[in-house]
Amino acid sequence: MSIIVFGSINIDLVVTAPRLPLAGETLTGENFFKIPGGKGANQAVALSRLGIPTHMLGRVGANNFGTELVKSLQDAGVQTSKIFLDENANSGVAIITVSHSGENHIVVISGANGQVNQEDVERLTQLLPTAKALLLQLEIPISAVVAAAKVAHDANITVILDPAPAPSHLPAELYPLVDIITPNEVEAGQLVGFPVNNEDTAAKAAGVLLQRGVKSAIVKLGAAGAICATPEETFLVPAFTVDAVDTVAAGDAFNAGLAAALDHGLSLHQAVVWGTAAGALAATKLGAQTSLPDRFTFDAFLKDRGVKF
Repeated sequence: MSIIVFGSINIDLVVTAPRLPLAGETLTGENFFKIPGGKGANQAVALSRLGIPTHMLGRVGANNFGTELVKSLQDAGVQTSKIFLDENANSGVAIITVSHSGENHIVVISGANGQVNQEDVERLTQLLPTAKALLLQLEIPISAVVAAAKVAHDANITVILDPAPAPSHLPAELYPLVDIITPNEVEAGQLVGFPVNNEDTAAKAAGVLLQRGVKSAIVKLGAAGAICATPEETFLVPAFTVDAVDTVAAGDAFNAGLAAALDHGLSLHQAVVWGTAAGALAATKLGAQTSLPDRFTFDAFLKDRGVKF
């Protein structure tokens, strides 16, 4: 059995600076990096590094960036046979500024990611008989996300949605197709229409998302941990304390850790702990895929902190 990731594949152009620039301000940066990224590809690489057989589906441009992106996924052990090389679009690009404190500004140009459509969903359907879970994000057209969630839901495949970047609203039909939704506090606030900035408001937001039809809602609160709500219970998983360098792929690592734990048959509570650990580790290194931990590092991190697995 494998886990499928259906979503975005980008090249990340990253600059570091002492702080994030103010509106209209020009800063002198320090370093420049070209790193494979995209929320979908990040989650696929994170899963593969955690030892999970993983398929990536999406689109890249038929150009040098596209070739580089597919090779990077293959080098990480991800299956790429269903990735479509689009002759009519450039590969997706993300322009990222990272400060010394680990904060970031990100601008994404969708490119081929914006062309993902029903043909790609049909390629996804071919993999469902051997799949255990489907991971989705929102850097591809929402119509494709809904269609992918529907075919996976109908096949009794667990659907995990990272609603990022969050729109002001999601189609009402999507929520009942989702087993687990994992917004951060900003994304949760955008989805529910009120500020989410502490445990109480996170729990309230998670409750709203449950009412809309998802089976479980996890609101990531950064250094404050994560609130998880199901129809039966609501609980907090504390964050792991680390020296954060760059939080760019922390959310993607969280979803990979969560899915990996569920793939191992662990409980939802244990899965949130795994997600929190993977996200914490990713925040300790610069870049997206370059920050994602391998299984040895991940297991050692859990062991050092007394987490049984």
